[in-house]
Amino acid sequence: MADTHLTARFPRYTSFPTAPHFHAGIDGETYADWLYRLPEDRDLSLYIHVPYCDSLCWFCGCHTKVMNRAAPVTRYVTAVATEASLVAESLGRRARIAHLHFGGGSPTIMSPQDIGHLMRSLHNRFVIDAGTEIAVEIDPRDLDERKLDAWAAAGMTRASIGCQDLDPRVQRAINRIQPFTVIARAVEGLRRRGVQSINIDLVHGLPWQTVEGLRETVRAILSLAPDRIALFGYAHVPQMKPHQRLIPVESLPDAAARHAQASTAFDMIVAAGYEAIGLDHFARPEDTLARAAATGRLHRNFQGYTTDDAGVLIGLGPSSIGELPGGYVQNTPDVTAWHKAVGQGLFATARGFALSAADRLRRSVIERLMCDYQVDVDHVAAQLRLDPALVGDAWPRLAALGDEVEIRGRRVAIPPEARALVQKIAACFDDRFTAPEPLAGRAA
Repeated sequence: MADTHLTARFPRYTSFPTAPHFHAGIDGETYADWLYRLPEDRDLSLYIHVPYCDSLCWFCGCHTKVMNRAAPVTRYVTAVATEASLVAESLGRRARIAHLHFGGGSPTIMSPQDIGHLMRSLHNRFVIDAGTEIAVEIDPRDLDERKLDAWAAAGMTRASIGCQDLDPRVQRAINRIQPFTVIARAVEGLRRRGVQSINIDLVHGLPWQTVEGLRETVRAILSLAPDRIALFGYAHVPQMKPHQRLIPVESLPDAAARHAQASTAFDMIVAAGYEAIGLDHFARPEDTLARAAATGRLHRNFQGYTTDDAGVLIGLGPSSIGELPGGYVQNTPDVTAWHKAVGQGLFATARGFALSAADRLRRSVIERLMCDYQVDVDHVAAQLRLDPALVGDAWPRLAALGDEVEIRGRRVAIPPEARALVQKIAACFDDRFTAPEPLAGRAA
């Protein structure tokens, strides 16, 4: 495995342009117009953000807040159902949902009654059928038998469980205490209810984390035989997430230690029979994610690597991002402001980005590099009916990378030994990106 910390300051490209380039010139009227213009036979993906947790993990970079009362969560669910109605009205039809993803925050903070209410509302506004993938991000500390039954009744097909690390010292440092038995119980409960795919999230670069400790965590998680594993690097950004100041900077591993942790975990997971997928995902060879990667059908969006090929992502809830042919829209992250807008029958769109022809080509080229480690720019341009010269400024930047990339005509390939540099190479097609200073000292 190459040195992953070298690309730590390059974008992760869950979108192009990336979210920092979104601006306030895109509003609810623009969003409604983009929805109205969607083809009538177009399937959609739906992301629902739940902005609450019952405790705050100090490493967290998500838009969330602590909520220990049931009433605000129930009120929130009712407002999400209203926002879904606004989307359906702008579409002018009952669109089919191909993928439904609940994220957060902690979707598992919702009560069984909340889950049932929300699913009934969504079924009234959209077509959700046996082919719809329903994925839920799970905090295993929130689960009980009644909630598991409610999610099973909702049709959950895939679950993603947050583990991070099992070392008690690390867990105390990030304020997330969850013994292995809690995770194992969640996995067993999900499988008993027929959930088809289980992912477990791990994180390296956490406070007081060591190679040996992470090795023990990976060994324990592998014993559960999850279908997928995600291995993320912790991003310490206290200037953006003030609660991260509760993590002492001296407890964080330096760049060399982070690399050793990532390499150790990578090697263990691959040795256990998982396929490495993109930057940070792993899947069993028979899993749909691995099959998509093997056949060039892997995609990347705000939920990371996915088999989702709907091409239209609708975001519900504060801070949620939508992706449409016309561009991106993002709701205000302010829960109060979001409630106010939705209560008035308005979209809570706070910013976004309208895509030019060049943006659409750059977006597709970058996605193929991030998913396949190679791209034929002429082929992508032909599919989009665009001129490949729209990304002509990338070639001098690519040529400057030397052996890190292979270039034949307008085909780009990243050799196996350089795949950890995929973000750096993809950035050559990003006309808005300014190269960072060399990474030194403690990793971000």
